[in-house]
Amino acid sequence: MADEHLTEVLKEAVVTEEINVAMQAMETVSTVATDLGPFFGLPTKVKELIYKLRGINDLYDWQKTCLNLECVRQRRNLIYSLPTSGGKTLVAEVLILKEMLCRKKDCLFILPYISLVQEKVRGLAGFGLELDFMVEEYAGSKGRFPPVKRRNKSSLYIATIEKGHSLVNSLIENGRLDNVGLVVVDELHMLGDGSRGAIIEMTLAKVLYHSKQTQVIGMSATLGNIKDIQTFLRAENYTNDFRPVQLSEYVKLSDTIYEVAPQEEDCLKFSRLLNFKYSSSMQKMDPDHIIALVTEVIPTYSCLVFCPTQKNCENVVGMICKYLKEEFLALKKKEKGVLLKELRVSGSGTMCPVLKKVIPYGLAYHHGGLTSGERRLVEEAYSAGVLCMLACTSTLAAGINLPARRVILRSPYVATDFIRRSQYKQMVGRAGRAGIDTMGESILIIQDKDRIMAKQLVSAPMETCYSNLTHSDGKGVLSLILSMATTLEQVKDFMSGTLLSVQEDQLCAERSLCDMVTESLAFLGEKGLITVSQGPQGETLEITKLGRATYKSSVDLTQCHVLYKDLSKGLESLMLNSYLHLLFLVTPYDMVAQCRPDWMAFYRQFALLSASEQKMSAAVGVPESFVARKAAGQTVKKSVSMAAVQRLYLALVLFTLLKETNLWSVAERFQMSRGFIQSLLSSSSAFCSCVLHFTEEFEEFWPFKSLLAELSRRLSYCVTAELVPLMEVAGVLEYRAKQLYSAGYKTLAHLANADPDVLSNAMENLNKKQANMIVASAKMLIKEKASALQEEVDELLMLPLDLPVA
Repeated sequence: MADEHLTEVLKEAVVTEEINVAMQAMETVSTVATDLGPFFGLPTKVKELIYKLRGINDLYDWQKTCLNLECVRQRRNLIYSLPTSGGKTLVAEVLILKEMLCRKKDCLFILPYISLVQEKVRGLAGFGLELDFMVEEYAGSKGRFPPVKRRNKSSLYIATIEKGHSLVNSLIENGRLDNVGLVVVDELHMLGDGSRGAIIEMTLAKVLYHSKQTQVIGMSATLGNIKDIQTFLRAENYTNDFRPVQLSEYVKLSDTIYEVAPQEEDCLKFSRLLNFKYSSSMQKMDPDHIIALVTEVIPTYSCLVFCPTQKNCENVVGMICKYLKEEFLALKKKEKGVLLKELRVSGSGTMCPVLKKVIPYGLAYHHGGLTSGERRLVEEAYSAGVLCMLACTSTLAAGINLPARRVILRSPYVATDFIRRSQYKQMVGRAGRAGIDTMGESILIIQDKDRIMAKQLVSAPMETCYSNLTHSDGKGVLSLILSMATTLEQVKDFMSGTLLSVQEDQLCAERSLCDMVTESLAFLGEKGLITVSQGPQGETLEITKLGRATYKSSVDLTQCHVLYKDLSKGLESLMLNSYLHLLFLVTPYDMVAQCRPDWMAFYRQFALLSASEQKMSAAVGVPESFVARKAAGQTVKKSVSMAAVQRLYLALVLFTLLKETNLWSVAERFQMSRGFIQSLLSSSSAFCSCVLHFTEEFEEFWPFKSLLAELSRRLSYCVTAELVPLMEVAGVLEYRAKQLYSAGYKTLAHLANADPDVLSNAMENLNKKQANMIVASAKMLIKEKASALQEEVDELLMLPLDLPVA
């Protein structure tokens, strides 16, 4: 044992020495850095960890080339683009580790979805523990503003697009943006994607304007106008068409399969006829021959079928399993049994009848109608080979890395819209599993009417990416100016550094960017968000209290006045003997339009409310008489705001869910899909966090601060109190928390000190890798909490710098 301890000490000393040498080299040479360690400027321990935690022994040639680029060595901004599954993320992670270990700087990693943020937090927690840096999650309602200031440790902030923007705003306001040495944006081509694209642009424009020290790295699909984005980011570009597994693309029309061949005049080359015996009833049931295409590969290989709608996903798996042979039931029967059991636990004893029927055959569907627990279980089972086929909507292609031997596009539509080139590429890019398959193939099923559009789709050049700051009546421009309000000249100077400015000729044909800025300032002034006064430096802009609250809370500009009015009115008669009134105030305005109340369900729930809750309902504009008349099918003469009615209905759904914590029974009671209720819960949790930051700017809203802090916590987890500590761990969902609690792991400390082998053996369907990630995430969370408390202690004990002396 003594020898082992000595070896550990020596190994640690070697790593420390390597980092010290790197630090000294950083100080003695200019910012143009040569290798500062044996592994792309990093200690050997990093290479060992990549193998230990990821199983990656060597990098692809393109990754080595990219990491050795002169611009990377000199810390210049870079955009690199490769096909899906090319290994882009590992390059970003190596650069993040270099920034944190060698330059001792914080890093921000922006990803498009909460699920990806949680996956990345779990995946990098082990690196943080071994290399002594913090990994912090900024997604949904998670994340501190401003972040904890750490004197001796670097932090890696892993954030969604929205939370990344809020974090950058907070760091700018506190003068701490220079502490962030590197910002990495995954899926940079999402700059062209509506309001989320506008948020990415705002975030990057602010980083470029406020910090000359921060390097920006963007990972992207190949774009047709990459030069515009290079100009905006002042970045170099590295492109490679490498894929670890060769992809063959096909199109199926009637019973003929054509290979996509851009060099051919017709873009399509005959490949083969589909050889599958169909009975007349089968032909009627499956005119597109999906059963034939799927059974050519499963169960030996895996298959993804992308469908245009959620209902279509369920219909497709139901149809396929009717025609599968009995032997499918025998494959991995025990593991499928465990999966069914866990899905039942996840649904508090209830289970989707479609999944119950198709999982024994190794099939499942995956779409937004599933709860997050169900989605995770299906994903894990597919990754482990328990399921061999998923029918899914296009969101799966963008959200998580679940590759397949064959990818089938059931139709060239997403809902009723013809798919875009980028969506097509993302879906077919899931074909081919690195390290498992030697090839991957995609098949797009088309009808004769779509033939011309489909040819254009498979052979079109890459899409162009345009600024979205003018999206939704210029909401992005307004938000940017609001958060930058100083002088007119500074605003114009700042706006000249945006992607919109680079593309002004194409996007501002009707009115110049300068005119747009002037009009936006006038609008913000009219709305009482800024004031404009004449000073010696020209026009001076000052943000009002309402303006500051709006941009600090990331509340939509069009909703800030309504929110202020609702909160003020709420304060006059705030009902505190239940959560209902607070829930009404934090029900997101943008979900109201999706609500179609079931009037009988509404009335039944209304009748269960206490007298004070019914009085509160009348105070917000929804009297009992209105709900009763609607439930009875009678006409209502009295004018009532439908927005208030729909909002109260959604608040009732949340209210019932917080009391019962059973998503399935609530979904049934209110006649809503469980996926919609889950979406309502996560949106309300995030909006509650925004409203909390909004109220902090107004003294009169002081009662809301502690009330909303507690409500935000309740909405974040919506489980019985004993499970909350376990669900704080990134990616631990309710079904897993229940399992852990039953197995005796009842606190964060229990999890952080667990032996991964014992943990894995204590639970069905938890492999060693997942157990390691859970333990590492729990350790990181405890470390983060302890570190925050230590920083507070140090702050209290520190001698004030301005202490008067004799």
